Amino acid sequence: MADAGSALRAAAEGGDEALAIPLPDGDEALAARSPASELIEPGRALALADFAPPSLSAGERLIRFAYRIGLPGQALAPLKKPARLRLLATVRNPLPGSRAAGMALRAGHFLVLGARVPVTNVDAAGPQRLTPPAERVVHTFSWLADLEAAAARDAAAPVAEAILLPWLAANREAPRRPGAKRSGGPAWAVSNAGTRLLNWLVHAPLILSGDKMVRARVLRTMAETARWLDRNVGRGEDTLAEVAGWCGIVAAGLLLPDGKPRRLYGEAGLIKALGELVGDDGGVLSRSPLGQVEAIALLVKLRACYAALRREPPAALDAILALLVPPLLALTHADGSLGSWQGAWAISADELAALVEASGVRTRPLRDVRQWGYQRIAAGKGERGAVLQFDAAPPPLARHARTGCASTLAFELSIGAQRLVVNCGGAAAAGGAMPVRLEQGLRASAAHSALVLDDANSTAVLIGGKLGSGVSEVEVDRRLVEGKRGAGSGATRLEASHNGYAARYGLVHRRVLILRDDGGELRGEDVLVPSGRGKRGKVAFAIRFHLGPGVDARAAEDGQGAGIAMPDGSYWQFRTNAGDVTVEDSLWADRHGRPQAIRQIVVQGLVSRGGATFAWLFKKMG
Repeated sequence: MADAGSALRAAAEGGDEALAIPLPDGDEALAARSPASELIEPGRALALADFAPPSLSAGERLIRFAYRIGLPGQALAPLKKPARLRLLATVRNPLPGSRAAGMALRAGHFLVLGARVPVTNVDAAGPQRLTPPAERVVHTFSWLADLEAAAARDAAAPVAEAILLPWLAANREAPRRPGAKRSGGPAWAVSNAGTRLLNWLVHAPLILSGDKMVRARVLRTMAETARWLDRNVGRGEDTLAEVAGWCGIVAAGLLLPDGKPRRLYGEAGLIKALGELVGDDGGVLSRSPLGQVEAIALLVKLRACYAALRREPPAALDAILALLVPPLLALTHADGSLGSWQGAWAISADELAALVEASGVRTRPLRDVRQWGYQRIAAGKGERGAVLQFDAAPPPLARHARTGCASTLAFELSIGAQRLVVNCGGAAAAGGAMPVRLEQGLRASAAHSALVLDDANSTAVLIGGKLGSGVSEVEVDRRLVEGKRGAGSGATRLEASHNGYAARYGLVHRRVLILRDDGGELRGEDVLVPSGRGKRGKVAFAIRFHLGPGVDARAAEDGQGAGIAMPDGSYWQFRTNAGDVTVEDSLWADRHGRPQAIRQIVVQGLVSRGGATFAWLFKKMG
């Protein structure tokens, strides 16, 4: 077999005959089969989905209204003897946890996105703050699923009790409202409290297997948490947090005695919150695949609570699940794993498949999720098929973003099970194995495979996961290109532009991507167009292509390309006329959110404020 270095060099210097620069953009080469370009603006980019609460009788509507204004459930049936506090059914867990994380718990550690946190070091009262991912694991009790996956109940229950009892001691009394001085820290954030209550009810056998005193104490805490959520669910950190709170309320209404008023109240609130969370095409307003995963998981667990009582959930819940799954699949690569968008990391295909299977939704990925903002092209067939993902919408509004990223017009490209071009991802994993200090940088435009001007973000990246000014509108056009040489010679053409640099530099960025139908070639064009009154001078630019794990690259001697060696032994060529090409270090968040060293191709130079066109090409050579 030829030396890898010489093969890389040969691929890098394969000649410009493989690159037709400039790329043709005459419409005579295109067979337009899609509507004309569409302008997507923030706020209107995701129209809210409209869902109606379940129909009720007049008596049930009265019960729901009375409960909503504060009458306790027992007051609505004064002649009925109060039921003993107990669990009405045992729920079958629909989403198995991580066995590795469960084994770590049995050994005395929380396993949080690749980092080990000793159980004895956890301060459940909150003065010694944990990192955000660790806080979420500890205070939502998501670790119960991991423990259940790692051992039989007899072996797991004592471990669960040993973690639960100190937590209960540190959080004896719920605060009056989220954020109050007596709040106990993150334990009483609405998202954590709602998810925790749902997890307690789904995994009740693990935490109700102790003696009578412990069982009574846990049941009282469940009831108190449900009452706290009744009063405070509307104060959630964001809409997804409110959805988590409502899921906890509905689950408590189903599984705790005298819960009908709470269930009716919770179902109406949940469906209203879901309507505010989900757009018409099923994408959550945060534009985050992690938010999409969380919403699906909450509804799957809640539906299991209905199943435990042999009760049908409201039809709207199944309708919303059916909406949520296809957009999530649009951000999966050819191997079924997740793309790295809006703080997400490359969640494994197995984990996503288990979630989709538990949802009961059988569907295909959406290729054109216009309102959620992601375009997907699948080209080629079999193990060598290519998948392109393209961010063609403004970033999420600040009130929706948790780990908002300035990723407009970035793309990812995978070939079979291998990722060729990626985004760094992993901002939401910062605090696990991913260092917290990298969180801001991972949200920047430079952490994505995109064009960056003057090392500035296309949208301002703020603290707390929020975003500021920048991209306010994106124009998108998708077309098919007819081939002249038979099957496989056609292509799909995506074109989008954003105004994120218009105010500062007087330039609008337009990106064109053309993926050939056989998946063996991706042509790109980055165009900077003057906007408004002309500005003088030049500005630095960099076009970054972060390469997937295991992909090696070597710059060509002429500085106009690079040879790329894939893990499977295949070779690709990168060529451009845009500027100087270098190969630099980068990092990427793997399936566990851990940082992995990768390489990136960087094309950089100076561009006139009068605009310019930069063409580039990825082509498979063998």
